[in-house]
Amino acid sequence: MLKGKKIVLGVTGGIAAYKAAQLARMFIHAGADVHVVMTESATKFITPLTFRSLTGNPVTVDMFEPVTNWQIEHIELATMADVLVIAPATANVIGKIASGMADDMLTTTVMATKAPVIIAPAMNSNMYSNPIVQGNVDKLKGLGYEFVEPEEGRLATGTEGVGKGRLADLEKIVQKTSEVLERLR
Repeated sequence: MLKGKKIVLGVTGGIAAYKAAQLARMFIHAGADVHVVMTESATKFITPLTFRSLTGNPVTVDMFEPVTNWQIEHIELATMADVLVIAPATANVIGKIASGMADDMLTTTVMATKAPVIIAPAMNSNMYSNPIVQGNVDKLKGLGYEFVEPEEGRLATGTEGVGKGRLADLEKIVQKTSEVLERLR
């Protein structure tokens, strides 16, 4: 189902950002053309070079990079996407999207796209269960955003089994992406 599809993969600044590299590979192995948009914070966990090497496509981070072509990058990405997947999605980015903020390349692309958006949260379980975060998730679900719920399991802090927060299994994210694209056919 992913063969020939254009996936914009949004990567945010959480420890699970390293897993996005494997997710990009899984999408590519399924036949997708993957374009990565990273938040500045994500680059502190994994480099754009990693994604450029894996996808063969330029990686977008900075809204104010010098123009190398005359296309407006966030509009180009938003228009070409068959689906936009944010994995991992931090509480910060979920809150920005729910508030309609567009202050970086990822949130600007989300606001400009008409493609379905799939969000895979990953954060500390206390953060994920916070009523503000849950309110933002519920708001986005009500607006038609798709979610792949985080799982219980060992977190970066070493805690385990205390609540949801761990990034969902990557196979579940790929499966959800396929399901969403199948509904569009």
